[in-house]
Amino acid sequence: MTFSKPLQWLLLLGGLIGFWASMVLTNDKIKILQDPNYISNCDINSIFSCGEIVNTAQASVFGFPNTLIGISTFSVLITFGVLLLAKVELPNWVLKGIVIGSGIATIFVSWLAYQSIFIIGALCAYCIVAWGMTLPIFSLSARDLLRTSAKPLFLSLSNLMGFFLLGWTIVVVALIYIFIVL
Repeated sequence: MTFSKPLQWLLLLGGLIGFWASMVLTNDKIKILQDPNYISNCDINSIFSCGEIVNTAQASVFGFPNTLIGISTFSVLITFGVLLLAKVELPNWVLKGIVIGSGIATIFVSWLAYQSIFIIGALCAYCIVAWGMTLPIFSLSARDLLRTSAKPLFLSLSNLMGFFLLGWTIVVVALIYIFIVL
């Protein structure tokens, strides 16, 4: 299975950025648990308030901080990126797994974006960074997978993955502007 060079680099660099954002948020969560008066470095104003987000039920959907999911999954993506850039051939199921995993992650971060915009009414800059790495990884990995298909429909869908990414980004930015900034 062929991983495009852009996807290889995105897995490495996007994984590193997502891992870093997840680590910062995990560190903030620990500091807030130790000291409820701790102010996160992301608490910029009433719009960007990581400390407020970290204390919500949405930040621990499965009973533990969502950031731990980010730490573990971005670590795996970094590993795949390194292996691919080192020209290690990975089996077909790896790309399929990345597409499925990042697709589920895309649904999850979409739900988190909805929660931030419409329920919580505040944003977390580091969360947005993690979202911003998840969507391109899904779009590019799905594009690469669809391009391996012999079916014309799947081949044509591969060309639409960039529009999916752009559309999602425009919608979320517009919703943030309309419902939080204004």
